[in-house]
Amino acid sequence: MKPPRKLHIKSYGCQMNVYDAQRMVDTLAPEGFVETDSAEDADLVILNTCHIREKASEKVYSELGRLRAAKDEAARQGREMRIAVAGCVAQAEGEEIIRRAPTVDVVVGPQSYHHLPQLLARAKSEGRALETEFPVEDKFGFLPAPKPAAIRARGISAFVTVQEGCDKFCTFCVVPYTRGAEVSRPVAKIIDDVKRLADNGVREITLIGQNVNAYHGEGPDGRTWPLGRLLHHLAEIEGIVRLRYSTSHPRDVDDSLVAAHRDLAALMPFVHLPVQSGSDRILAAMNRKHTADDYRRVIDRFRTARQDIAFSSDFIVGFPGETEGEFAATLALVMQIGYAGAYSFKYSPRPGTPAADMQETVSAAEMDERLVRLQELIDSQQSAFNKAMIGNTVDVLFERAARNPGQIVGRTAYLQPAHVFASPDIIGQVLPVKIESLERYSLLGELAGAAARPVSSTLSTMTNSSQQTSSSQETQGA
Repeated sequence: MKPPRKLHIKSYGCQMNVYDAQRMVDTLAPEGFVETDSAEDADLVILNTCHIREKASEKVYSELGRLRAAKDEAARQGREMRIAVAGCVAQAEGEEIIRRAPTVDVVVGPQSYHHLPQLLARAKSEGRALETEFPVEDKFGFLPAPKPAAIRARGISAFVTVQEGCDKFCTFCVVPYTRGAEVSRPVAKIIDDVKRLADNGVREITLIGQNVNAYHGEGPDGRTWPLGRLLHHLAEIEGIVRLRYSTSHPRDVDDSLVAAHRDLAALMPFVHLPVQSGSDRILAAMNRKHTADDYRRVIDRFRTARQDIAFSSDFIVGFPGETEGEFAATLALVMQIGYAGAYSFKYSPRPGTPAADMQETVSAAEMDERLVRLQELIDSQQSAFNKAMIGNTVDVLFERAARNPGQIVGRTAYLQPAHVFASPDIIGQVLPVKIESLERYSLLGELAGAAARPVSSTLSTMTNSSQQTSSSQETQGA
């Protein structure tokens, strides 16, 4: 038998890329590849790129410069290392990557990574391989199912792609150009995926898509199912105790989705709903297809359906032409809604998008100052939301051992990390936890009604080991 080949994947950006990276591992497993944490020891390194963030391309080329040195060192040792660039930067700049980075062997877009084995073979025979066309066939029909051992190794929470692409064409966004038009997977395929995950220990499913609540997949009855109906069906699968979805667009929140939050105990009361701005003029310039009041009404519909629901969002400051008054409208909207967390960014142009050609720019100094003000407001709301948990008993789904010996970490319904001292036997269970204190973004407590080591005696040791993560884990989306 040939020894296994080592595969290292570095993913940037959105949850979709995390999911795609796992499916690349599954695709390459039959070719004899196993994952490694070290790029230097790998036989194949894949950069799974994202075009949402500022200076995304520059970061990719910088990483490729480091990998070139590692590839040269491997050659000196008599070992061949191959390098692939995948994801949205690959889709947008495939030919440019080939031109600028001769160390790259394969460039593949996000809709074609199921062709990785063939592309690697082509690169070996022809020198390099590029595929950034949108394929006719659905990649999900060609991706191998993950092996049970791989599912179990990934933990008790999993992403499942139900929808890809976007038809909204926000003027700042490259997704319609790199991921293509909105496509929804059939209900039966999603159910098969979720059942397979549940059978192998997964307890929490997050349905993902660039515009996930635009889901319109074909149901087993031959009719088109919206996301709300899909969630109702998934909630009946044995073993699945929590459901989530991300990322949503305000325009696609229909009554079935709101009703799902009202009716399904498994559907977590935490919604990531990007708004981007509180100014109607800026929203129109962004081509968001909703007003600030439209957004407020959507929030009200959710809150009427479920009073304990909380929200996170995305914001862009300094969009071309944004005035101080229009930024103030964003602050006013944040004050009115009240968020459990949010992601906020300075505007940066993406080549090929309409906004990149807008001339009325906001100065870098103004953007910096506005971003600080917005983040301070959001941070104060998140802090207040987290502090309100102290003294309450909340349900926590326990995920893994924490850094401190004897400690187990899980997440609340609102994705807040919660730490208790307990046996690893509780991993995979949803248990009530009495929250005693807060350390940065982590909740500290003890199992309700169970004999547990007092948390107060450990507070002094928690500063460096607590999970310093936001209560909102979604990334910038629709």
